[in-house]
Amino acid sequence: MTAPAPVSAGGHRRQALRSLAAAAMAGWGAGMAALPGPAQAAPATLGDRVPWPRVALLDGGTLTAADLHDTAVVLVFFTTTCPYCRRHNARLDSLVQATGGQPLRVIGVAGDADAAAVRDHVRQQGYRFAVTLDAHRLRPLLSQRRVVPLTCVIDRAGRLAEVIAGEMAEADVLGLARWARAV
Repeated sequence: MTAPAPVSAGGHRRQALRSLAAAAMAGWGAGMAALPGPAQAAPATLGDRVPWPRVALLDGGTLTAADLHDTAVVLVFFTTTCPYCRRHNARLDSLVQATGGQPLRVIGVAGDADAAAVRDHVRQQGYRFAVTLDAHRLRPLLSQRRVVPLTCVIDRAGRLAEVIAGEMAEADVLGLARWARAV
């Protein structure tokens, strides 16, 4: 049996590391190909057109992109247990009242899973805006932020216009009406 040619310790390690890296990359690539489902696209950035999905509303209706044609949309992500959300949503309800007849829709996006609890909450709070439980479909389109309340504005052309984290003051919420007039 012949002895292998002598290799310096550093050379042997480099060769072993290269082999290991190549194997890892090959395995990583194979693993990536085996992942189920499509890759998640990044959320829209300000000015991007938002690909509005078909959204189920809590009242049994649906909301499609065609329903929102030439209409500004104010979406608020909230939970029923958040006291900041409760105050913020009351201000959004005032916005609904103040903009009656203008091309603006306010839509609440509840992060809660229990539809009955959300229905009770909406009824108790007296919200006059539509509510959906489709947060899992809407949030990835608009923001990676997990804060509530989170207010997102889509302008009348269907582009993301604002993303506002946290509770807003009454005057700031009412100021969102400007998007109904902006073209």
